[in-house]
Amino acid sequence: MIGALAVLLAFQLVGEIAIRWSGAPVPGPVIGMLLLFLALRWRKVLPDPLRATAETLLSHLSLLFIPAGVGIVQHRARLAEEWLALTVALVLSTLIAVAITALVMQTVIRWRRGAPHDG
Repeated sequence: MIGALAVLLAFQLVGEIAIRWSGAPVPGPVIGMLLLFLALRWRKVLPDPLRATAETLLSHLSLLFIPAGVGIVQHRARLAEEWLALTVALVLSTLIAVAITALVMQTVIRWRRGAPHDG
């Protein structure tokens, strides 16, 4: 498990370094995750220790919401002042994410079926 965690953190570090070096406006862990995905696709097999570690992390994912909850409690006065802007941002970002996910899924389904692409 320690080795698999080291692999995950190494990819995150590589992502952080790549972003700092390039100046791209993307979070380093996102690039690290993309690189991990590409490495696993290239390898064509998910090592069992990495699978077990990922499943363990995902089973405890709810613990990562504790810091967010503490932040909400600590900054409730600011949230009360800026509730409208936050609500609009949350609703719009959710709608955009759902729309993009639907478009990507349609494209992937068409691609998997071998259907020609629209324009």
